[in-house]
Parts: sequence; structure tokens; C-alpha cells
Amino acid sequence: MPQPINRRLNPKKLLLSKWTAAMPRDKEKHFIVTQVITPDQPDLPIEWVELEAVYSHRSYSLPWRELTDTSVWLQGWQ
Repeated sequence: MPQPINRRLNPKKLLLSKWTAAMPRDKEKHFIVTQVITPDQPDLPIEWVELEAVYSHRSYSLPWRELTDTSVWLQGWQ
């Protein structure tokens, strides 16, 4: 089985980016980043983003670094 590839991402450029779940659940396959959650203190790094499922419009918050794991997330809608 091939090893997952980790990609490099800039959290400041993730807003409105499109993602595909590698293993969809509840018909939720395609997602869009609707918010990059900035920390309360501006000198702290960005840690979280909010994804919205295109099908159900449910929102999920997750650490943006999880998007670098190609075994879980694919960049773009596929």
C-alpha cells in the first residue's frame, strides 16, 4: 500500500479552497474552507479552519494541518 504524501500548505491561503474526503461519510465528500480561524492573539500561528460539506452544509472545525494528509484529504473536488 502506498505511503500517504504530506503536502505543504499555507494556512493564510486556505480560505475558499476545495477538498475531497478520501473516505466519505454520510454522503459528505466535497468540502470548502469557509473560515480560517485566527487566534485571539495576533502573534500566535493559525491552527484551525472550518470546513463546510457541500451536500449537507454541515460545518466542521479541524486543525488545518490535517489537510496535508493525502490519505484523508485530497485537494480540489475529485
